[in-house]
Amino acid sequence: MLRLTEVRLPLDHPQDALPVAILKRLGVAENDLRGYTVFRRAYDARKKSDIVLTYTLDVEVRDEAALLERLRADRHVSPTPDTSYRFVARAPDATDARQRPVVIGSGPCGLFAALILAQMGFRPILLERGKSVRERTQDTWGLWRKGQLDPESNVQFGEGGAGTFSDGKLHSGIKDPQHRARKVLTEFVAAGAPPEILYVSKPHIGTFRLVTVVEHLRAGIEALGGEIRFRSRVEDILVEDGQVRGVVLEDGEQIATTHVVLAVGHSARDTFRMLQRRGVFIEAKPFSMGVRIEHPQSLIDRARFGKFAGHPLLGAADYKLVHHCANGRSVYSFCMCPGGTVVAAASELGGVVTNGMSQYSRNERNANSGLVVGITPADYPGDALAGMAFQRHWEERAFVAGGGTYDAPAQRVGDFLAGRPSTAIGAVQPSYTPGVHWTDLSACLPDYVTAALREALPAFDKQIRGFAMDDAVLTGVETRTSSPIRIKRGDDLQSINTRGLYPAGEGAGYAGGILSAAVDGIKTAEALALDLLGGKS
Repeated sequence: MLRLTEVRLPLDHPQDALPVAILKRLGVAENDLRGYTVFRRAYDARKKSDIVLTYTLDVEVRDEAALLERLRADRHVSPTPDTSYRFVARAPDATDARQRPVVIGSGPCGLFAALILAQMGFRPILLERGKSVRERTQDTWGLWRKGQLDPESNVQFGEGGAGTFSDGKLHSGIKDPQHRARKVLTEFVAAGAPPEILYVSKPHIGTFRLVTVVEHLRAGIEALGGEIRFRSRVEDILVEDGQVRGVVLEDGEQIATTHVVLAVGHSARDTFRMLQRRGVFIEAKPFSMGVRIEHPQSLIDRARFGKFAGHPLLGAADYKLVHHCANGRSVYSFCMCPGGTVVAAASELGGVVTNGMSQYSRNERNANSGLVVGITPADYPGDALAGMAFQRHWEERAFVAGGGTYDAPAQRVGDFLAGRPSTAIGAVQPSYTPGVHWTDLSACLPDYVTAALREALPAFDKQIRGFAMDDAVLTGVETRTSSPIRIKRGDDLQSINTRGLYPAGEGAGYAGGILSAAVDGIKTAEALALDLLGGKS
């Protein structure tokens, strides 16, 4: 097979245009082409008047060696690389029960750590403080529809993790020489995700489909001997002489183990406090905070795609923006959700947190994105967990500014730029439920965040005409962009001072998003397996 890159065709090319383009590029006859598959399809919208599709293709031809020799100077033609996942390790037939690995947390990191360990035969025990994905969906709707928050079952806690209630984006900029991301996508498809996620440039699943995918992943773990326990919050980790010996659950049950994957997500603040008491090495790390911004999706589509707005192959347009401010801060778009909604994402009583979500169809009226400002440990001096308290402070301020009912504080962009409170809705209908309270968002943001956002909005308007429209809606606050801590680990992926503890994923400070968290779960499972097997695979 040959890998053929940068095959560019018009957006509305006919179905037979691809094989014609292959024949022309390779300079071969029709009977020399035995077949082809699409490895990647993207679009180039830099010229809105001439949007083109770009393909990466795997092509089978007659006399491949001779063709490669003839085209050796063409950097867009090469042997197809092997992107299969190749790590192999097998548990001994009789595994000591005390060495049965425990995975804490069933977000994408924990699910994939448990899945890989189960595929190796280690029969992991997966502990989740929240409920199964369908049960937690009901509890999450309880907050969105009725303003009733369950601190143990919400957008942050429960099977599937925070990514379940998001856009379901499955692309990342991480380096991945071992093709673990391909393994993740393949397992998602096997669990019911749309096959197109294997080849579109920016794959996503959407919340409703993710629910079923997560359930199928769980079933796969259980079929391979893994055990999954819901409503099983870990209260303590037993450590002797720097070595993990087990975990203690909320009900007092102890599970003996020498290997624990800690994949708790970025909002498990009580767990972070417990780890600090246990002496596990934790350090503060930067994160970001700000607001959600909503525009009519049609405005973003026109700005990005021009006359091609609404084209079925393009779908709802996204964007990625960044601005470096005079005060030294950076403002950037975060977790952009085309055709989606702003959602309540609180996990603690008396706080308001926002996030964004899209369904697979991405056909809601508004586009939304986090608009966030970089925060460093210098902004919240104190111990390693001071960032946690910093987040909570502004979430509580947002709760008060929203009226104390889990309604979110909101402001129209024109009013925000003018420094006056909003009093009524404009042309853009806010999507956040249970509701919004019109106010002045500067009351629940640090002054330097407010100043940075006010500088960035007009700058972004130069890139996307209408971005700073008066009636665009800002909803606060967005504080859970990433973990405020890092649980430092060594090259073997174990905690640097607690053997057998494997901090992983977003909560530990090593991932950001579904795909990178899942990849980190796979890496962690591999490291754990090698340790259990004495370095042999």
